[in-house]
Amino acid sequence: MTDLTPITLPPRRPRVLVLANQKGGVGKTTTAINLGTALAAIGEKVMIVDLDPQGNASTGLGVDRKSRQSSTYDVLCGDIGLGQALQETAVPGLFIAPSTLDLLGVELEIASAKDRTQRLKKAIDEISDDQRCADLTYILIDCPPSLSLITINAMTAADAVLVPLQCEFFALEGLSQLLKTVEQVRNGLNPRLIIQGVVLTMFDPRNNLSGQVMADVREFLGDKVYETVIPRNVRVSEAPSYGKPALLYDLRCAGSQAYLRLASEVIRRERALRAAA
Repeated sequence: MTDLTPITLPPRRPRVLVLANQKGGVGKTTTAINLGTALAAIGEKVMIVDLDPQGNASTGLGVDRKSRQSSTYDVLCGDIGLGQALQETAVPGLFIAPSTLDLLGVELEIASAKDRTQRLKKAIDEISDDQRCADLTYILIDCPPSLSLITINAMTAADAVLVPLQCEFFALEGLSQLLKTVEQVRNGLNPRLIIQGVVLTMFDPRNNLSGQVMADVREFLGDKVYETVIPRNVRVSEAPSYGKPALLYDLRCAGSQAYLRLASEVIRRERALRAAA
């Protein structure tokens, strides 16, 4: 007799991308907010994990500091699960685990723990048990501008690293150190970690230096650099002050359109990676 018992497949683990660059002011948080929004706009269910004590990703998505009763600090300390920190945003399909200034002290609190580099990985591994995290397809982790224990936690939990790189003279300065850190994490903590891509940000076509930097980065990193380039755009800069991603603030501006193209390119790369696996 044929067994007609339905087969329950395990939930598919969301892809975890960490946005990292130890250099500040490169558009990392802006990219996290707007890439997350663009992915949600094309049908993905996305969580942004704000690991920067400044909490700019949370503020930029309209999460008031007074409403952050639970945060990624509590998650890293092991007090709550990641799903319990989750908050809805104004973007359908986009959620955020917000940050607070408490994160400034988290490294001292967990430094002596044996699992200090695994705290976020454990929290992400456990979200399949939380109904609030059902059907998540992408988790984007916004890191502080440093190669700290918090960033190591993010890389240990991630499938891939997305590197925002500003089109300026010192663009490549420090990139080699970031790539070295990724290699160290891959060798010691997370063998599956890869560089998903490098996105050039704040590109100004009127500036000859921007064009030269773009050419140098493409020569140095080849196809690791996304085809999409994020332009320097006033509307993108204004949006966070209104607690909105640029795609809600002004969908038609050049920056918003660039992030939509970047989202499509990220998904194409993810599909290619899965096909090659």
